[in-house]
Amino acid sequence: MTSPPSGSEAAAAVPSAGFDRLAEPVRRWIWDQGWRALHDIQDRAIPLILDGDDDLIIAAATAGGKTEAVFLPLLSRIATRDRPGSGFDLVYVGPLKALIDDQFGRLDQLCERLAVPVHRWHGDVSAGAKARARKDPDGILLITPESLEALFVLRGAEIPTLFGATHGIVIDELHALLDVERGIHLRSLLNRLDLALRRPVRRIGLSATLGDMDLARAYLRPADPARVIVLESRAEGQELRLQVRGYAVRVPRDPGSEPAPDADGDPDTDDEEAAADRAIAGHLAKVLRGSRNLVFAGSRQSVEAVADRLRRSCEDAQVPNEFFAHHANLSRDHRGFVEDRLKRGETPATAVCTSTLELGIDIGAVESVAQIGPPFTVASLRQRLGRSGRRAGQPAILRLYIKEKSQDANQHILDALRVGLVQAIAMVDLLIEGWCEPPRPQALHLSTLVHQVLSVIAERGGATARGLFHVLCRTGPFSGVDPATFAAVLRRMGEPDVALIEQVSDGTLLPGKAGERQIEHYGFYAVFRTEAEYRVVRDGQTLGTLPVSFPVVPEMTIIFSGRRWRVLDVDEKTPTILVAPDARGRPPRFGGDASDLHDTVVARMRDVYRRDDHPAYLDPTARRFLSEARATFRRRGLAASSILTEGGDETVLVPWRGTVATETLALALTAVGLPATPWGLAVMVRAPEDKVRAALGALAERAPDPLALAACARTLMREKFHPFLDRPLLERDYASARLTVAAVPDMATALLTGDTRSEDRR
Repeated sequence: MTSPPSGSEAAAAVPSAGFDRLAEPVRRWIWDQGWRALHDIQDRAIPLILDGDDDLIIAAATAGGKTEAVFLPLLSRIATRDRPGSGFDLVYVGPLKALIDDQFGRLDQLCERLAVPVHRWHGDVSAGAKARARKDPDGILLITPESLEALFVLRGAEIPTLFGATHGIVIDELHALLDVERGIHLRSLLNRLDLALRRPVRRIGLSATLGDMDLARAYLRPADPARVIVLESRAEGQELRLQVRGYAVRVPRDPGSEPAPDADGDPDTDDEEAAADRAIAGHLAKVLRGSRNLVFAGSRQSVEAVADRLRRSCEDAQVPNEFFAHHANLSRDHRGFVEDRLKRGETPATAVCTSTLELGIDIGAVESVAQIGPPFTVASLRQRLGRSGRRAGQPAILRLYIKEKSQDANQHILDALRVGLVQAIAMVDLLIEGWCEPPRPQALHLSTLVHQVLSVIAERGGATARGLFHVLCRTGPFSGVDPATFAAVLRRMGEPDVALIEQVSDGTLLPGKAGERQIEHYGFYAVFRTEAEYRVVRDGQTLGTLPVSFPVVPEMTIIFSGRRWRVLDVDEKTPTILVAPDARGRPPRFGGDASDLHDTVVARMRDVYRRDDHPAYLDPTARRFLSEARATFRRRGLAASSILTEGGDETVLVPWRGTVATETLALALTAVGLPATPWGLAVMVRAPEDKVRAALGALAERAPDPLALAACARTLMREKFHPFLDRPLLERDYASARLTVAAVPDMATALLTGDTRSEDRR
């Protein structure tokens, strides 16, 4: 912790009740840092951590001093306690290797004063350093979930020795782990650690954004969530300076004409986007040059394109480059160079990044944050904004850049509604109010269950079905998996064509041939994989690859490379989507973001359409876009009805619900013979309005069977170990994770009656 947290810079530290209770070397270190005072969250955390062993969640804004709030008292305990035995005293679990390295640098100086060793443990740490830590486990272990998994698999017999003295596990970025594959994986590992040690180890979660503290408590300690103490910062909100800037994307006069190369000679010759992209880059270069900033540009491809434009702007101005790309595909050395340049602050630097710099890597105090496109989630927006305004007295500065198609007579309703801009406004409103998305209720997570079955068998050299169910389901995170489903998973894993496990005569389960190959592969320790991509093929020609984030079925419409295609067939094994051109007009540009929209966000979007005020943070173009969006909303009668006809045989439904509910409605319509595509706020149905109304009438009477709906989907293999499951198990897993069938009758009724009031779902 060599760099002081926000608001703690300056002369002498001011003693407090909490400060006085810290160990003398820790107090001296604080004085040497020149802190004025402890943060509120730090002062309140000290007695809670020193006086008890309760589980704890510490929630505060980015740079609010959470790391110090937990480590200052925990290190004080280490400095003054008698060690009960060998093993690491504290374990810190971080979701990123870069975050582990960052925390190592922050802790090293203080721990040196206390004579407490600090060990890093992840894939980039040398085998020699790991061997030394295993030989003499002591002090603090900083580790990723995947490396903790590797210890269980490769060193299962050593777990009681390595962690015998551990009295606390710190879980950083808790919000990033709730009910996702890595989060369920980590919960399983923590439960297995408690079982191996025959005692519960104290858990302390750190997070900047948590939408539902009860769900967070249940994640941290499922067996006794009521006893988890929540400590939230009382610090007053900082000043926010905000602007949303609109940029028009020109529509070609002849939709069928080939686009000309843009003026910069860019390899991507999409002249609809090029002028807007150049204008955004020009403004970024103008306002960011000479300072330290973050620009969140979306995909890795977009990051590279924006960074290249900004680099060329420096060349044109004949000044040194200060704009650098930062994403996971770049080398560790390059990422480290960018992070170090931002942190040192000796020269101007702006990182153009994906979400890689959203989490808590210490990059110092950046002056502003920019985002190109609408935010993914309110929680993500809050996390990113927290990177700015970290110094006392400095405001947080956020610029949002939104592209929308210019008005056109043939414009699709979703483009005319300016969905991206309205989504940004809704999320900014909710951000200011302090709301963020709660985690979704837990799914079955059968892919991660398959992984953990293999892991426990490897750790113990074999296991019984009863023992596995106890470790993973009865006491572990897979509590939604009943004995019958668990038995079905084990049977599938043991089938000859899968061969992940086999059973010997005494009932013990051992790795099968394929299971041994999986366990021995270096990639086994991670439960996640990148989003599944399907080849899009027309008449035998591959058009490209498409990440699939919603259920795809034959006769559905997909949008790819700015064109509309009709799905002919889907092959999950290849994986391939066969398509043919769809002639029904121009497709909508808006396709949603990389994350699901919550019901509350969509409800607020509807409120934005219904209001007349213009937020003060909109620039003139964004104000014009909002006026046009509201005019469309009223002209198309969306205040009273959410069923629209768009072209001859296409009906557009706007149920004003979040992504999961909207996808469920689309699949329910597909199941009754009406091909439907979820697209942003809407469901596009390839059927005339009278048939759609009839289908909605039937759906309003009774909720559909979730397994029957899942059976209609053709893109169910989304997670790493899904290929080892059979179709019925995949359908069950999908239904638990992606369907909300109970909402379908209400949505259908509301669409038919026009009663889609947003107030009902808050």
